[in-house]
Amino acid sequence: MNALLALEDGTVYEGRAFGAPTTRAGEICFNTSMSGYQEVLTDPSYRGQIVSMTYPLIGNYGINPFDDESAGVHVRGFVVEEHCPVPSNWRSTESLDNYLQRHGVPGIEGIDTRALTKRLRVAGAMRSVLCCDGSLNAAQAVELARQAPPMEGSDFVREVTTPEGYHWDPESAESRAWTIPNSYDAPMGRPRIQDAADQCCIPLPEVRFRVVAYDFGIKRNILRRLRQQGFDVEVVNARTTAEAVLARNPDGVFLSNGPGDPAALDYVHREVRALLGKKPIFAICLGHQMLGHAFGGRTFKLKFGHRGGNQPVKDLRSGKVAITSQNHGFAVDAESLPKEIEVTHVNLNDGTVEGLRHRDAPVFSVQYHPEAAPGPNDATYFFEEFANLIEESR
Repeated sequence: MNALLALEDGTVYEGRAFGAPTTRAGEICFNTSMSGYQEVLTDPSYRGQIVSMTYPLIGNYGINPFDDESAGVHVRGFVVEEHCPVPSNWRSTESLDNYLQRHGVPGIEGIDTRALTKRLRVAGAMRSVLCCDGSLNAAQAVELARQAPPMEGSDFVREVTTPEGYHWDPESAESRAWTIPNSYDAPMGRPRIQDAADQCCIPLPEVRFRVVAYDFGIKRNILRRLRQQGFDVEVVNARTTAEAVLARNPDGVFLSNGPGDPAALDYVHREVRALLGKKPIFAICLGHQMLGHAFGGRTFKLKFGHRGGNQPVKDLRSGKVAITSQNHGFAVDAESLPKEIEVTHVNLNDGTVEGLRHRDAPVFSVQYHPEAAPGPNDATYFFEEFANLIEESR
């Protein structure tokens, strides 16, 4: 079936439909990762967005149940240049087409994603409509895109946060790092084991610290990385009060990634502000932006956001550069921050804030994803820094 992707500026791309035969509206954005499409689809930070992949061939290694980053697909639609209908990988259990159909998400292939990316880089992020059921013509699709709600002012956290708190991986079975049978993990220095699904894993360390993690749209690999660093994690709803968190007396507090406009989450700003100086805090992505507001700063919308696994970030303290995995459309305004807040990292592409540290309280954050799912592992050391910060604060 033919499909249409219509932008609010009147641009229309024609292609072929795959996935679910339906029509969805959302902000169109692009991701530059060469792999990891399943993690992208299931990342709650993409709630409310239609995602275009810049890599030309998507779906070639299929889908498997182990790589989901949440319980469902959060993108409104999926845009690729070429969709692979016959995947080939020993871990694959179904095709990308079947996966999107099962989750009710439309996809379009056969369009020039390079041209789409260039348009978004020049004109900025736009509202869009993906029609894969033949219900709209081009003019109708453009009009529907113009009527879609903007990302500014949106609170998608309430849609993706956990309804009830839970203890992550109490049996220490879901967080073990996967490896291959003939590999040897020298840094950990621990023998490999086979799990129930016959995956080769590295055993977990003993628990050292208890932390409370706010779920603004948390990814499973973040929880895995925390447990792999020796954290026992209790996940709580985004509306959990600071009083309720402090009553649990955790060793630290983690603020997760998530979707939408950080400025719209004043109920989160208030509780994070009440936690400052009370417990060590580590925040990433949306959590980093929440800290910016809690410090008294502001956030602003980026022209087209940072999404992909190749974003260069400079540590201003050491001068080192890391290639990072990112997914965000807003950034903290450095000029709005008080003098007790230090900007520790900046994006080398546009100079925006990528890391913050409180000069007096045990609090730090990064804008990117140190758990790297998908992406490089340059920034995984931040989980160890969090452990060290807790140790020093005792």
